[in-house]
Amino acid sequence: MNKVELIAAVAEKAGMTKVDARKAIDAIMDVTKEELKKDGKVALVGFGTIGITERPARQGRNPRTGKNIKIAAKKVVKFKPAANILK
Repeated sequence: MNKVELIAAVAEKAGMTKVDARKAIDAIMDVTKEELKKDGKVALVGFGTIGITERPARQGRNPRTGKNIKIAAKKVVKFKPAANILK
């Protein structure tokens, strides 16, 4: 499902216009991005948690040349689904 399909589904399910559904989804995405930039997390009970984790520096290998390379540490976004999400 892409964003356009999500907007249409939310509009239909909530009984609202697609314009209002788009505003709501955009607002949720903006708030989530702002929270993640502050190294926070967003927990949606019954759905899951979106948060930031640190990936440590590590050794890798260039597949083209076979040389060892150093991969820098970085922060990544992770989603942890709720235990009952697929029930």
